[in-house]
Order: sequence, then structure tokens, then C-alpha cells
Amino acid sequence: MNKTYIIGNWKSNKTSSDVRGWFESISQMKSEFGDLDNKAIILCPPFHHLALSSALIQEYELPFELGAQDVSPFEMGAYTGEIAAAQLKEYVSYVIVGHSERRKNFSETDEMVAAKVKMALKEELKPIVCVQGKDTPIPEGAKIIAYEPVFAIGTGKADNPEDAEEVLKFFREKGIETTIYGGSVNPDNVLSFVEKDSIDGVLPGTDSLDPKLFAEIIHNI
Repeated sequence: MNKTYIIGNWKSNKTSSDVRGWFESISQMKSEFGDLDNKAIILCPPFHHLALSSALIQEYELPFELGAQDVSPFEMGAYTGEIAAAQLKEYVSYVIVGHSERRKNFSETDEMVAAKVKMALKEELKPIVCVQGKDTPIPEGAKIIAYEPVFAIGTGKADNPEDAEEVLKFFREKGIETTIYGGSVNPDNVLSFVEKDSIDGVLPGTDSLDPKLFAEIIHNI
């Protein structure tokens, strides 16, 4: 059986005290997660919370891995404000690349996304490439994609599972190994997505910020 991925994207949220509170709360819900043998639970906090999150995962003995929300298209060096893949690998195994919010707000191009994927792969990180539809190009070497219809990001209005299945089946047939849905995922609708043959997991944003809701997503899957 393939693993089901639950990838929580915290975006630009939480202070250090918020992070500590989140982990303390969710640690008390571990017994509600259910069978974890075939689940991969990945948290993507802001860069500056990676070290703290790593420490708290160990402290509370949580079955979580860490991912980054972005990665520099450059090596380490004179690139002010950038975080290189070689720096991230100290804490993370995964990195989100090409999220629609970065494409919109920071004018990221397909070429930049491809450069970031290349850097991630060079450091043996697993890029999760966000696609907005069938016409989004997939960079060479990418094996995980997350379909995030723009109208569903942060709106509370998820795509319907049948449409998501159609899009992700298209990419599966093109050789993508792991295909994930993201866009207003919540405890009530998560099962309707992951029960589809071509949907290997979910990428919740808003509901990953609330430990109770995130625990419910894990449990419901």
C-alpha cells in the first residue's frame, strides 16, 4: 500500500510561543492519530521555526517529519535573504516549490521553480512541486506534485474530489509517482479526496494551524 501524505503548510504564521503551544497541544492527541504505518505526516513551518519544531518533535516523540515552504534557486553564498538547500537539509527532508502564492506575490516563473527543484534534488531533498492545472510544467526530476487550484487556496472552497482526481490522474499517467491535493482541505472533506485512486494525500494550510483540526485530519484519513 502506498503511503498517504498529510503535509501541513503553516505559511507565514505563528510566533515561537505559538509553535510551542501547538506542539504541546497536539502531543496530547497522539492516541487519536490512528494507524500510522501508511501515513507520512510532514510539517512545513516558517524557516525560522524549523530548529524549534525539530526539537519539539523529538521532545514530544511525534511521528512527524519537517519540510520547508521554499528553497533558494542558488547555492550558499552572497544571496541576502535566501535559504539554500544545503542549509535546509539540516532540518528537513521535503521542500514545497512553486506554491501559487509565491507565483502570484513574488512573481516566480516556471524557470525559477525548475531552478529550485534542481537545487533541492542536488542536496537530496524531496521537492513537492505545486501545480495549478494540467498546463503547469513539471521540472525535470520532480516526483511529487501537489495540485492546488487557485480558487481553493485559503478560500474555504475546495475543488470537488472528482475534478481533483481527473487532474492528478493526468499527471500520474505522465509518470509522476506521488500526486497530492491541496486547497481548503479540512477534517470533513479530507476522506473524499484521499479515497480517490490518484490522490496520495493532502496539503492543508489553514486547518494545519489548529492542532485539533490537524489531528482530526490525520485521524479521519
